[in-house]
Amino acid sequence: MASSRRGDDDSESKKERDESNSGNGGNNGGNSEDQEKSGPPTPVGFWDSRLNHVRKEAFTKWAITTVILMTAILGLLSIYWAVFTHVQANMSALVVYVVDFDGQVAPYNNIGVEPIVGPTIVELADKMVASSKPTLGFGSMPPSAFNNDPLEVRRAVYNYDAWAAIIIMPNATSLLYSAIQNGNASYDPMGACQLVYVQARDETSWANYLGPTLSSFETEATSMVGMMWAKTALQLASNNQTVLQNMAQVPQALSPAIGFSTYNLRSFYPEVATPAVSIGLIYLIIIAFFSFSFYLPIHFKYLKPEGHPPLKFWQLIIWRWLATLAAYFFLSLAYSLISLAFQINFTGGVPGTGDPTAVTPIEFGNPASYGRGTFVVYWMLNWVGMMALGLACENVAMMVGQPWVALWLIFWVITNVATAFYNIDISPHFYYWGYAWPLHQIVEASRQILFDLHSRIGLNFGILFAWVAINTVVFPAACYFMRWKSKHGVHEYYR
Repeated sequence: MASSRRGDDDSESKKERDESNSGNGGNNGGNSEDQEKSGPPTPVGFWDSRLNHVRKEAFTKWAITTVILMTAILGLLSIYWAVFTHVQANMSALVVYVVDFDGQVAPYNNIGVEPIVGPTIVELADKMVASSKPTLGFGSMPPSAFNNDPLEVRRAVYNYDAWAAIIIMPNATSLLYSAIQNGNASYDPMGACQLVYVQARDETSWANYLGPTLSSFETEATSMVGMMWAKTALQLASNNQTVLQNMAQVPQALSPAIGFSTYNLRSFYPEVATPAVSIGLIYLIIIAFFSFSFYLPIHFKYLKPEGHPPLKFWQLIIWRWLATLAAYFFLSLAYSLISLAFQINFTGGVPGTGDPTAVTPIEFGNPASYGRGTFVVYWMLNWVGMMALGLACENVAMMVGQPWVALWLIFWVITNVATAFYNIDISPHFYYWGYAWPLHQIVEASRQILFDLHSRIGLNFGILFAWVAINTVVFPAACYFMRWKSKHGVHEYYR
């Protein structure tokens, strides 16, 4: 009996267990169905009604973003286009001295010969200035302004007092008389006048504005002097048979009669130097700008407590500032080594270097200003320039964030390029702020270093250091502002 009851109890317990297991299996099956129902939603078509609010938000934000970008394009690119709007009207800002020594300096001022060459050329210059057509800023200067020394005119051009100078030599007319009166077959018309300029100061302005206009001026001046001198020479020959015979021996004294010897004090050579003083310098801005994104994750390692305590924030700011300048130090070295690798002369040795009145021959390469120390000076300029350009990018990147900092990059590149690669003298006066912009200083100092030009390198470095100082003061505030945005969940763009 007892045994039979135990058997019945065991059977009932087994049955309950089976029912329980069956129930649990049912629940498990239900959970699987729920999990399948809560999986990734099935994609729908673009015009599905459930996407109405999404489409509305997307269209609105797309339209706002497009309007912002269009406004930025119109505003920022206009800064670049507008730099050329008043070029013709402002060409008179390219000053060209016309210095008439003809018969003005002893002993040629007491030989009883009435000057012809000098007064004719001065008259032509005055006529061009008085005309309604845009032209260079020709200005007649007395010899006394240069201590009656033609070499001092060269020095004035070298010192940026003028963009070029036309010099009529003291014996220009007397040599013409001597040639036909004495039959001087060695007479050289090219000794009558000189054209002096410094091409390396701005090869673009020379090629586009100064060169073509001065070439036309020389042609017209030669023609005018030739006609006036031909009348005078024929009058002398009509009364003197000897003069007529001498004229046959010295035909160059009648045609062309005079010419212009050209003295390019500092040629823009070699051509591979073009990137170093123009378009290549854009990459200083770009390298400095993108270095922010490369180094920021490294700096933030100090703030993430991953097995270590976070660094005090004010010490992180000091570390970031020092690390950024150190990075620029080596990045600017890499940039500078490119110019060295492509055989720009950084060792000096060019005849005439250091002499403002001498012409440096191109066969020796560019006349490096500081001899064997030129590369170090060039590197330091690029380093300080990268600090001036890059710290500004760092500050703006922290304050405005992505993606708006891209618009800052466009603004920074355009404003620097417009005022550094193009002549501010012939730009609208609006662009005069460009004289204080960083890239303008780098371009001017680079030309001085590589081509032995008139030095304003102290001013250039001073302005660059001022930019570094201002951005250094702003740097901590920008760091704290970026931390504030992070703590308060402030986002610069759509989420």
